[in-house]
Amino acid sequence: MEEKQPPGLRPPLQNTSSARELEPDERDLDKIRTWQQQRIEKKLRGEYESAVMHLSEVLNSNLSTPSQISSVRVEGAHNTRPSFLKFLIDPLIPPPSAENDLSMALHTARHIADVLKRTDIFRTVDVKLERAMAPLASKHDVDLVFTTRERGRFMIKTTTEFGDNEGSAQITSQFRNVFGGAETFSANLSHGTTTKMAFNAALTAPLTSNLGTYGEVHLFGHERDITSYASCKEGIRGAKAIVRSGQIPTGMHQVAYEAVLRHIGGLKDEASLSIREAAGQSVKSSLSHTFSLDSRDDRLFPTKGFYLKTFHEMAGLGGDASFLKSETHAQVSRPLFSGVSLSLAARSGLLWGLNSRPTLFSDRFQLGGPSSVRLFRANSMGPRDNADSLGGEMYWSAGLSLISNLPKKPDWPIKTHAWVNAGRLDNVDKSRSLQENVVASLSKPSVSAGIGLIYNFDPIRVEVNFGLPLLASKSDGSRRGFQVGIGLDFL
Repeated sequence: MEEKQPPGLRPPLQNTSSARELEPDERDLDKIRTWQQQRIEKKLRGEYESAVMHLSEVLNSNLSTPSQISSVRVEGAHNTRPSFLKFLIDPLIPPPSAENDLSMALHTARHIADVLKRTDIFRTVDVKLERAMAPLASKHDVDLVFTTRERGRFMIKTTTEFGDNEGSAQITSQFRNVFGGAETFSANLSHGTTTKMAFNAALTAPLTSNLGTYGEVHLFGHERDITSYASCKEGIRGAKAIVRSGQIPTGMHQVAYEAVLRHIGGLKDEASLSIREAAGQSVKSSLSHTFSLDSRDDRLFPTKGFYLKTFHEMAGLGGDASFLKSETHAQVSRPLFSGVSLSLAARSGLLWGLNSRPTLFSDRFQLGGPSSVRLFRANSMGPRDNADSLGGEMYWSAGLSLISNLPKKPDWPIKTHAWVNAGRLDNVDKSRSLQENVVASLSKPSVSAGIGLIYNFDPIRVEVNFGLPLLASKSDGSRRGFQVGIGLDFL
């Protein structure tokens, strides 16, 4: 019998194969290449995760193994002094003890790596544990080896800045790790619309092994054109030595000594008699203490948190100035509901002359302006002589702001706000008690109110406000309508 053959397959035939893991069409080479790369990465990621899990199991099972740190080596620190590394690391190494184990070694490695990173010397810091190389080390002792890569040591840049209603262009240079001990030398030179020339050179170095305390030495100077409110120009040259400790989020203290030569000159023809009497040179030698605390969630647009800064200065260690000076800034912000927050800020200052000497123009407070008491001209409040603002010895100011996102645009850097500001600047009448002076100042406030837009132009804040003064003293330079403010710190 003839065997029947199955019918042959003839094209066209249908492709019944299924793609592997979303394999793309073989004719699309770019997609094939990407797909293969993703498969390789997935495989490597799986192998890495398996290795990490295995290593974690090995470590967890050996954390209590008795172990001592035999030595610590830092590789790649070519421009850093070994003595400085020893200064940082030695306080973190626990003394030999029978209780030391592998867990202690791992914690020590993490703490040392953290300190090395905080020096700002190293771009990367990697650590590994090796079997101790010392001949007398036990079999479980380890060496900590840190592989580092140092940052570039020199930087120079040019910038343009706007702040406190002033524009400037400046050149800045920085030399990192100057002497191999995390020292930083920085210098900048700027030219601006109000501060015609300014320079500052500073050398900063850590003083403690935990990097919690730093020392700084500054040389500085500037030439300011203040004819917009005082018919003169002011020049300053000085030096300052600072010791600062702590961090601003948790509280930072700063103690400083300052020696400054001031010069009032460049008088306009219409300068008042008071400004002419203030003209010439004066020397200030002073000690000061500053405390800063800032827990706000944003420096320019805070919605919650608290800010406090206090400044106390005593001058009279030589020179012409002799006074006690105290100043306090505070701000608290709270969210009311989604997209709306309330901010309350207050500032105060007192300048008290010593040894029967009159206070000098350069040491007095100035008040008024878009970043101070809004809808008053910059530095225009308080005692005057004709058109010149002479500054004052006692001031207070307060501001309440209601800040809101733009409707349907919560992510925009533009916000709206409604505000009320109040403040006053006076001289101290020493024929009355300090309490009487304070009560008299508080009872006669200058007040303004308005609405506006604020724009986060990081690192500065720009405000466009519309409002009017509600109360003003005869000597205050008030204005109504629109006012533009550019700065870093607003009331």
